[in-house]
Amino acid sequence: MPPSCRRWRKTRRRRWRSSGWRRRTDGCGAHQQEQREKVHASSRVLEPGGSNAGGRRLHEGRLADGQLAGAAGEAHPPLRSGWRHGPDRPALGGQALPSLRPAVRHREPRRGERHHRHRGSRQATPDGYTLLLTPNAPLSVQPTLRKTPYDPVKNFTPVGRVGDLISGFVIHPAVGVKTFKEMVDYAKANPGKLAYGSAGLGTASHLRLEMLKVKAGIDILHVPYRGNADALNDILANNVQMMNEINPMPHVKAGKLILLDISYPERHPDFPGVPTLFELGYGEAYVPSWYSIWAPAGTPRGIIDKLNVKMVEIAKTPEMKARLLAINVACPVQTPEEMSRQLVEDTKRNADLIRLTNIKIE
Repeated sequence: MPPSCRRWRKTRRRRWRSSGWRRRTDGCGAHQQEQREKVHASSRVLEPGGSNAGGRRLHEGRLADGQLAGAAGEAHPPLRSGWRHGPDRPALGGQALPSLRPAVRHREPRRGERHHRHRGSRQATPDGYTLLLTPNAPLSVQPTLRKTPYDPVKNFTPVGRVGDLISGFVIHPAVGVKTFKEMVDYAKANPGKLAYGSAGLGTASHLRLEMLKVKAGIDILHVPYRGNADALNDILANNVQMMNEINPMPHVKAGKLILLDISYPERHPDFPGVPTLFELGYGEAYVPSWYSIWAPAGTPRGIIDKLNVKMVEIAKTPEMKARLLAINVACPVQTPEEMSRQLVEDTKRNADLIRLTNIKIE
């Protein structure tokens, strides 16, 4: 064997060992048999009738996660995992969601592949084994801003609504502003001086700022980040002064940031003294941010209904409500038909705002 080949094999072997991918040798056969039994038992709930009477092959489910690292669901695991527990890993109250356990969650991996998961879910077999968990922006905003390899209406079927993010405009205490009205007055007196950090161009947090600028007649500098985690770091350091996401809320409780409003139709139980945008007279500036689960178009209606019923059942439990509220999420109950109408309304409202403010993806 040539020396170059030997060096290549030696390097490959070293990387393989350091990566941790080693064969399990202690009780390997028993371990594998145990895992096969777990998968088989968990997969039974994938069938619309709760059994394998229909002859469908039992295999691993796939939950495609259509968002970037550092996004709201990344920072708050219950948005991603609260719906996918099964018999070997029970959810709150012992509930299990059919077709999501066992599930391998795939997150959008890197820059330049923003539509990767949505495209993959669109091309998946519509058998109920592959589902898409996504915020509303890739479905109701991105197709207006750029050409996407999927059509949200034609390529996906709504399954259930996972949760609405309850956030609000927050500002750094160094600005000296304590109320929403004071912020508007300050922005009018100092156009362009305030900087607002968003999770990126065309995201819900970006549209919230643009809508506020239109409705309040103010000028605030928009600073897009690749995810709200980076934006949070900069607002805490006062590099930007404002945000509107759920991840700054714990810092509001800690006194590091000031909450100016609640960007939701109802007040937040943890901040009862903070008014909503609607109470402040800026209800038209409200841009919702909601997570939902979708299936490929053509998925049998029986599977969709079974999943939706189970999601609604779990969402109504006090345990799940408390768990979601702890991360500033509300879970409104919706049928697939109501989700479809919600998507159409969101898309139209966002498209009008994008045309009005001339938002472009650079």
